[in-house]
Amino acid sequence: MHHATSGNLDRRGTGDITTLTVREYLSRRGWQRFLYRLYRNPFVMFGVGPAYQFVIRHRIPTGCPVRNHREWISVLSTNAGIAAKILVAALLVGLWPALFGYLAIITIAAAIGVWLFYVQHQFEGTYWATDQAWDFQAAALEGSSFYDLPRFLHWLTGSIGFHHIHHLSSRIPNYRLRECFEQNPELWAARRLSLRDSLKCLTLALWDEERGSLRSFGQIRKSLRARA
Repeated sequence: MHHATSGNLDRRGTGDITTLTVREYLSRRGWQRFLYRLYRNPFVMFGVGPAYQFVIRHRIPTGCPVRNHREWISVLSTNAGIAAKILVAALLVGLWPALFGYLAIITIAAAIGVWLFYVQHQFEGTYWATDQAWDFQAAALEGSSFYDLPRFLHWLTGSIGFHHIHHLSSRIPNYRLRECFEQNPELWAARRLSLRDSLKCLTLALWDEERGSLRSFGQIRKSLRARA
């Protein structure tokens, strides 16, 4: 089974977040378990991770071969635009206030962005299948949640809560997603998550193959103790 590639559901259906099964986790050495637990810690997942990804990783196009000129030009031109804005702000308010303002805004925005995509794949009954059994439509409808946000937040986030529709057809513009959802009852079968429901996803970190669901480290630990 594969981990996710950018922007798509993987065979496990968990989006861009590396997720181990209970068996895989228990087969790891102690230091490897520690690193995985550190990686899945909310402070790292929604703090350090997004800041690194958006402030550093996305600004260096090392993932693209140099021959892919369009990708390099796109990233480097974006970097130039960011630098120009910071320079203008620095001339107006000073260098350190400009840098602090930029880093604060990008860090908060990155954390929110990662959270929105995280909860729409990392929920208890998400879709999980091997290469042979994987099905595109099932992965889109069962591996992506409908994040049922208040109307204002749907507008503010570009209707990304209708994430399952996006995976079925990424060409549907965001301002048509609600209309598409309301006119097609078969789309209502996706797992619906409210704001309160989504908070429960924070601790889910391991796929329990026996139960067929994502579970927390604490839940797995209790299960192992009960068996012992």
